[in-house]
Amino acid sequence: MKIRKRLFELNLPRGKSAFLWGPRKVGKTYWISHTLSGAEIIDLLKTDTLAEYISRPALLRERYQNHKGLIVIDEVQKIPPILDEVHWLIENKGLSFLLTGSSARKVRRGHANLLGGRAWRRTMTPLSYMEVTDFNLERIMVSGLLAPHYLSTNPVEDLRSYIADYLKEEVIAEALTQNIPAFNEFLRVAAITSSELINYVNIAREAGVSHKVVRTYFDILEDTYLGFRIPPWKKSRNRRMIATEKFYLFDVGVANYLARRQPKIGSQEFGKAFEHYILMELKAYQSYRNPDIPITFWRTSTGREVDFILGDKELAIEIKGSSRIHEGDIGALQALLEDGPVKKCFIVCLEKQPRQLTKNIEAVPWQMFIERLWDGEFE
Repeated sequence: MKIRKRLFELNLPRGKSAFLWGPRKVGKTYWISHTLSGAEIIDLLKTDTLAEYISRPALLRERYQNHKGLIVIDEVQKIPPILDEVHWLIENKGLSFLLTGSSARKVRRGHANLLGGRAWRRTMTPLSYMEVTDFNLERIMVSGLLAPHYLSTNPVEDLRSYIADYLKEEVIAEALTQNIPAFNEFLRVAAITSSELINYVNIAREAGVSHKVVRTYFDILEDTYLGFRIPPWKKSRNRRMIATEKFYLFDVGVANYLARRQPKIGSQEFGKAFEHYILMELKAYQSYRNPDIPITFWRTSTGREVDFILGDKELAIEIKGSSRIHEGDIGALQALLEDGPVKKCFIVCLEKQPRQLTKNIEAVPWQMFIERLWDGEFE
């Protein structure tokens, strides 16, 4: 197994700066070291560097006001006040910065200077099918698509360490909570219910906290790029739609580990995990190619549901972890087409060849769908 060149690109014009967000181990530091070899890098994960700047953020101005070229500050959320110095250097010296981090929440919570539109915003996601060789679908359900886990000879042990060292410790610190057992249970329930409609009351009951606390926990996962909500599509012409969001953890391997699942192809658990993985590809495409494209889902009050709608009303996507699509699998898509909001429908599945099921519904092998997505066919 090898990793190809990452799809993420950042072509900063001279004098322009950017934030690059994403969870730990997603590949930000690796990308910087292999892509920006000439940049000045300030790594705040180094304790001596952190100690210097946390005591005197003005050191940044004193050291670099005459610097030529790009300056990278890695894990910038560790010292939010340093962003005031960054702002001054951008405004007064025309310097360019790349500011990376794993938590925008820490920055906002400290009322830090977010540079008022002077910096682009970019997000790095876990690996895509297009970035690796010898892609094994069943394997990634266990390892997930964080590069160190995907390449590991023991991904389960690495996931255990990642969750213990990062998800629990850092996220608990974000939550400012001492109720570690409750947060641990929340993570487990959030993983089990990942891809389902969010029910704050039920999750709160399982975790043993109030539904307000659960809402805060979900906000924390989003702010630390460890999960995201998918909103429902609400512009139906003829049907009453549900208004509840869905939630997904950022990586299918992390979700399956927390939920104690090891999905095998053909199992019910695999279908849910396969949907999660395809959404990871959609999110990567959104982050790298079209940040403004919405991803929603369609669900009526009577329970009919289509997994995803890409764009305002262009492309409907139903995910089936099956090697054979049957007539009964297209009912929700037909109902959606009758409602009129989409032009084309795909069933992304494990079949070996594409098939035209109806005029507007096509069954597509998952590899082909992803290749067509990244080729820009659906823009």
